[in-house]
Amino acid sequence: MSTSNTTSMDQQPLDPRAAAELRAQRKQKIESSLAKRHRKESTFRMFGLASVLAGLFFVVLLFGSILAKGLPAFWQSSMAVPVYFDPSIINVGAQPKQQAGESPAQFNDRMIAWQTEMGMVDWDALIVNGIVAKDAALEAKRDDLGYMYTSSEAYRLRDMVLADPSLIGQTKEVKILADANVDVWLAGNIDRDLPAEQQQLSPEIRQLADDLKAQGIMENTFNTNIFVSPDSRSSPATSGLAGAFMGSLFMMLIVIFISIPIGVASAIYLEEFAPKNVITDIIEVNINNLAAVPSIVFGLLGAAIFIGWMHLPLSAPLVGGLVLSLMTLPTVIITTRASLKAVPPSIRQAALGLGASRLQTVFHHVLPLALPGILTGAIIGVAQALGETAPLLLIGMSAFVASVPASPFDQSTALPVQIFLWQGNELRNFFEGRTAAAIIVLLALMIGLNSLAIWLRKKFEVRW
Repeated sequence: MSTSNTTSMDQQPLDPRAAAELRAQRKQKIESSLAKRHRKESTFRMFGLASVLAGLFFVVLLFGSILAKGLPAFWQSSMAVPVYFDPSIINVGAQPKQQAGESPAQFNDRMIAWQTEMGMVDWDALIVNGIVAKDAALEAKRDDLGYMYTSSEAYRLRDMVLADPSLIGQTKEVKILADANVDVWLAGNIDRDLPAEQQQLSPEIRQLADDLKAQGIMENTFNTNIFVSPDSRSSPATSGLAGAFMGSLFMMLIVIFISIPIGVASAIYLEEFAPKNVITDIIEVNINNLAAVPSIVFGLLGAAIFIGWMHLPLSAPLVGGLVLSLMTLPTVIITTRASLKAVPPSIRQAALGLGASRLQTVFHHVLPLALPGILTGAIIGVAQALGETAPLLLIGMSAFVASVPASPFDQSTALPVQIFLWQGNELRNFFEGRTAAAIIVLLALMIGLNSLAIWLRKKFEVRW
C-alpha cells in the first residue's frame, strides 16, 4: 500500500473564478510585455531609418555640391573661327626635303632652321583675321581681340601646319578656346559690381567679351580638352586631366599585378598551410597593424627605399605604384583570409575524406567558393589606392608635369594629386570648377571599380 504526502486541501479543485483571474493577470502581463517590446522595436526602427536618411542627406548634399560646381566646367567659352592660313604671313617656304648627297646633319640643320622660321610666324594674326572675318566691325578692335583667346592657340596653329604643310593657302574652321579670365567673366564667376581696379580684365576687354557673346561669336561649348590635354600653367584654359589619368592608370596596373597576387598567395598560406605557432601569430599581428598605419608613412618608406636607396626615377608612376602596392597589401591579405574563413569546414573535410590532398582541397574547392570575397576585397583595395594623395606627395608626384606619360618610368602626376594642385591654384575662380570636374572624374572611376566588385561578387557567389 502506497502513501502520499498530499493533503486533502491540495487535492481540492481550483476555483474557476480564481483560475480565470490568474489567466487574466497572465494575459495582461504578457500583453504589457509585448507592447513594451513593440515600442522598443518601433523606436529602434525609427532611429535606424533616421540614421539612414541622415546619411543619404549628407551624401546627396556632397554629390550635389560637387556636381553643381563641376558640371559647368565641362563647358567652356570658345569661338569657331575660319582661319585662313595666309601664305603672305606664313612666308617660310616649303618643308625641306633631304637632297641627294646631303648628310643627315646638314638636312637636320635646314629642318631646324625651317621650324625656327615657323615659330617666328605671327600666328596670332591668323586668328585675329579669322575673328574679324566673322564681323568686319571688329577691325577697329584688333589689338583687344588678342586678349579674347588663350595663348596656346597660336602654337596649336603652328603645330597643325608643321604636321600638314598643305594647309598653307587653305581656310579651315578651328575651335579657339577663350582665355581663362574671359571664360570666368562670361560664366558669371566674377562679380560684375566690383570696382574696375579689382577686376581681372580691363573695361574694354570685358565689354568686347560681352559683345562677342551677344553676337554669337563666343559660344559655350563642351570642353574636350579636359580629357585629352595635360596640365598647363602658361595657358590655364587648355589644362586637362590626360597626364594625371595616365599616371593613375599606370599605378593602378602596377598595384593589380603586384599586390593582388602576393596578397592572395600570402593569405592562402597563412590560413591553410602555415602552422599555428608564435611566429605566425606575430606575422598576423603585424599585418593587422600595417593595415592601420597612416598612408603618409608608406610614402616616407617609399621615398627612403625606392628613391633614396634604389634610385628609381622621381615622380614616376613606377614608384607610386610600388608605394601603393605596399599600402594595399595588408588590406588584400586580411580580406582574403576573411573570405577563406567564411568557407564552411565541412567543404574541407568532405574533400579530404574523398582522398584529395591539402593543395587540391584549397585550390579546387575552397578557393572557388572564396573567390567572390577575394575579388571584392582586391578591387576595394585598388580603389582605395586610386584615391590616395599623401604618399604620392612624398615621392615627388606633386611636381608640375606638362606632358602625358608614355610609360611607368616617365614623370607624371595622379588624379588626386592633380585635384590637390588645382585647388591651390592662384586663378581660383577658374580652377574651382575645374577641380570639381576632376573630382567627378575620380569619383566616376571609383564608383566604376566598386560597381565591378559588386558585379563580380554576384557573378561568382555560390550559396550553400
